[in-house]
Amino acid sequence: MADDKKRYYRKNVELFVLLDKMKLWPARSGLLHGIKTIEEHGKYAVITTHCGKTLRIYNSRNSRAARWLRNKWAVKPCKQCRVPEWKLEKYSKTFFDSHYGSDLIHKQ
Repeated sequence: MADDKKRYYRKNVELFVLLDKMKLWPARSGLLHGIKTIEEHGKYAVITTHCGKTLRIYNSRNSRAARWLRNKWAVKPCKQCRVPEWKLEKYSKTFFDSHYGSDLIHKQ
């Protein structure tokens, strides 16, 4: 995919909306997992990754996962999830700014 377009999102976007858009989950080990499904249950959600892991997460804008996605601290993809190269390139060309970019709420 020869898409060199940069994507800009707001820095303080809700976690569920960001995960639904990016379909990536940063693990504490530094791996990026591909998200298969997201089931929202109020303030919590259940995420299932492509490698079979199930996580229950809280919708927090300041959580570890939200910060790791914004700051791109997890860059190595999970081998079991087999995250495609185009998705990693798209993630690397995504930027977060506090005053510029899509807030992802009005796109739904």
